[in-house]
Amino acid sequence: MTLQPVFVVGDEDVHTLEAVGFDSEEEFQRLLARHPRVLDFGSLADGRPLRLSLVAREMGVATGEHTGPTLALDHLFVDEDAVPTLVEVKRAGDTRIRREVVGQMLDYAANGARYWPAALLRKTFEDTCATDGVPLDQAYEALLGERTPQEFWAVVEERLTAGRMRLLFVADRIPVELRAVVEFLNRQLRQTDVYAVELTHYRGAGALRVLVPRVYGETAAVPGKSSSTATRRAAWSRDEIEQAVSGYPRAHEAAARHLLEHASRHGRWEGGRGQHPSALAEYTTAGRNCRLWALTLTPRSDKARLDFSLGAVRQRLGATAAAALTADLRRLPTLAGRLADAAARDYNLWPSLPLDELTRSDTLDAVLAALERLLAATSADSPDPDPDPDPDPDPA
Repeated sequence: MTLQPVFVVGDEDVHTLEAVGFDSEEEFQRLLARHPRVLDFGSLADGRPLRLSLVAREMGVATGEHTGPTLALDHLFVDEDAVPTLVEVKRAGDTRIRREVVGQMLDYAANGARYWPAALLRKTFEDTCATDGVPLDQAYEALLGERTPQEFWAVVEERLTAGRMRLLFVADRIPVELRAVVEFLNRQLRQTDVYAVELTHYRGAGALRVLVPRVYGETAAVPGKSSSTATRRAAWSRDEIEQAVSGYPRAHEAAARHLLEHASRHGRWEGGRGQHPSALAEYTTAGRNCRLWALTLTPRSDKARLDFSLGAVRQRLGATAAAALTADLRRLPTLAGRLADAAARDYNLWPSLPLDELTRSDTLDAVLAALERLLAATSADSPDPDPDPDPDPDPA
C-alpha cells in the first residue's frame, strides 16, 4: 500500500513530505539511539510520562555462564521505574522481520535476564554516557529520584530476573505476521510487555524529517494483562509461595522449606514478580543487606531452580567475599565448570542449581554451609571497597 504524503501548512506555504524508507538499518539504529523519545509511548506506574534512557547500542548478550557475549541486542534502554526495554530494529525489506526476529528477541530476553547483573549494566550505561559526551549527573538526574546508582541498578537487575521488561520490535513497516505474534505473546506472558512499533519515515525539502509512530500490542486491550507501563504486577505472596511449595513431592518441598527457613533466620525473603512463584532471599551481614539467591518454583518441581547472585555479592560485599563463595560453590560438580572463569568475568554470573539436586542432603548441606561461611567471614571483616564508590551510602 502506498502511503499518502504529509502536508505541513504554514501561514503561506505548504511543505510536502513523502514517505520513504531508511537508507540502511544502521541509520535507523543511530536515529533511535540519539532520539529515544520516539519510543516514549505510554506512562509509568504512577502516571508520569515514559522517558527512556539508552544503556547501550549493540548490548552484548552471553548465552552461558562460562562464555562471553555471543549475541548483540540492537538497543537496551531503561526508564525511571528501572524497567529495562529491549529493542530490535529491522527495515521492512528484511525478511527476518516476520519470524526470525521473534526468536532473536526471546533469546536476548531470556539470556539477558540471567547474565546482565547490576554491576555490568551500570558500567555499560556509564561507558555509553562517556562515549556520547553526556555528563553522568545529567544522565542520572532523569533516572534516580531519591535512589543511589547502586540502588537503581539493583532494581533493574531484579526486574530482569523477574521477567519484568518490555520487548520492542521496531520497523518502518510492521507486517501482519509480526503483529499476530506480538498480540499472542502479550496474551500469554504474565508481565513482560511486547510491542511492535511502526515508525513511518517522511522526508521533505532540506533536512526536514518526520517520524510517525504507530504502536501495536497495547496491553491495555488484553484482558487480565498487567503492563509494566501501566499497573505493576504484585509480588508473589507468601500464601502463593506456600501453596506452590506444598504442591511439590515431599523431598522437593523439604528442600525448598529448608532454604526459606535459612533465609528467614539470617535475613528475610520476599516474593518475586516473575512468571512463576519465586522467593528472593536477602541476607544481612556486616551491616548490609545482600540478595544471595532466588528460588523459582515452576509448576513441575523437576524444573524448579535456585539461582545464586554472585554479581550482587561482588557489588555489595566485595571481591574477596565473591571469590570465597565461588570457591565453595565450585565444589559442587554441577557448578564446577560454570564458575571456572568467574573471577575473569568479575563474578557477573547467576549460576543455578536444580531443586532436584538440593533434594540430596549432602548438596543442600553444602549450599547452606557455603552461605553461612560467607556470612561469618563478612561479619568479621569489612567488605572490599567498591572500585568506583558512590558518595551515597549503599541501600539498606
